[in-house]
Amino acid sequence: MKKSNSLAVVGAQWGDEGKGKVIDYLASVADVVARFQGGNNAGHTVVYGANIFKLHHVPSGILNAGTLCLLGNGMVVDPLVLVEELAELQKRGIDTSNLRISGKAHLNMAYHKDLDEANEKLLGEKKIGTTGRGIGPAYADKIMRRGIRAIDMTAYERFRERLAGILPLQNRFLKEIYDHAGYDLDELAELYRPALEKLGPMVADSSQLLVENLNGGKKVLFEGAQGALLDIDHGTYPYVTSSSTVAAAAATGNGIGPQHISQALGVIKAYTTRVGEGPFPTEDHTEAGDQLRERGNEYGTTTGRPRRCGWFDGVIARYAAMVNGLTGLAVTKLDVLSGMDEVNMAVSYRCGEEVINNFPLSIEELKECEPVYRSFPGWDEDISRARRLEDLPAAARNFLDAIEESVGIKIELVSVGPDRSQTIICKGSNLESWIASGQQKKS
Repeated sequence: MKKSNSLAVVGAQWGDEGKGKVIDYLASVADVVARFQGGNNAGHTVVYGANIFKLHHVPSGILNAGTLCLLGNGMVVDPLVLVEELAELQKRGIDTSNLRISGKAHLNMAYHKDLDEANEKLLGEKKIGTTGRGIGPAYADKIMRRGIRAIDMTAYERFRERLAGILPLQNRFLKEIYDHAGYDLDELAELYRPALEKLGPMVADSSQLLVENLNGGKKVLFEGAQGALLDIDHGTYPYVTSSSTVAAAAATGNGIGPQHISQALGVIKAYTTRVGEGPFPTEDHTEAGDQLRERGNEYGTTTGRPRRCGWFDGVIARYAAMVNGLTGLAVTKLDVLSGMDEVNMAVSYRCGEEVINNFPLSIEELKECEPVYRSFPGWDEDISRARRLEDLPAAARNFLDAIEESVGIKIELVSVGPDRSQTIICKGSNLESWIASGQQKKS
């Protein structure tokens, strides 16, 4: 394997896979953690002892003192929400002075949220199921070349000038299509002034910072949000997010070359969940699905919405491995399955009279697919204290072996609880070497 000091950590399902915990664990040996897409529609919950942190913009690495945290150019940043998020972290004793914002990142403005909510209401039963945070409209403005970028936060007059050129069109949309009152330029600009004063000094050339750190041998983690099945190109379109969530986006979303990313760790839950609308072949509507939701506390970090729950889906996991170029898997929430009489895994789909092993291209076809399950005996043991694979009951190890077999990628990390300490690093894995080299460098 080519030796690398960087690692991309991405979701390999529909998001909510537990990336925050995995990245927080790995960030202890990283010098830099960089997010590359999404905005405050994402939510990472990190548990450390009695402390629970719910992060939205800020990379999970912020909880490790001295780690440089970057918000990449591929993100859309809500200045008002970010200021509140930083204030809450500081209130709890977390140093946020190492956060930097790419000057090329776009801003998610108040009118974007209004447009998002109004559009979902207009769609009615055909709604996408967005978080209502304005992410889609913010990315749309970026593509339409009428966005405001983070660099504009460094000078209030330039920010106001940009806003003055954009707001008339936004107000026209709001008033004529969505029956909204619109915004006054002076009032809106003044609303953002305090946030600009706080965030402006954090704006930087994050691409240059990353390249300098990478070339200097520093260990860099690229933090993905959402998951592969929510990718704007490769997900279950149109029931997707508005950015590219796959590992390759770590390069474009941070302004660096692809040669800097040679390892990609895909995070998957030992079962499957999704939030919002769209097809979900392994969704379980019985008591088992309810048990997974309650045992796994499957409620959105950002919205609080209950997540739809079902069994592990090997078809989407194989697909995610392909579009991400995964080099390893991190299986989370294995402990949630403890106490289940049996656990299931979809190994293929039955679509009409045909059984298929690959993820279908058509969303209409996916809606008609039914999972073909392979069932496994459950286990009753409490596995939250396991720190080696050998500590797990045979039934749990058999299930992990089946995941490896189905996906065709080696498992490198297993999470058996929400705390940092409740983590198994598989011996002989690339991840073990990555962590060991970081520990050696920091000692």
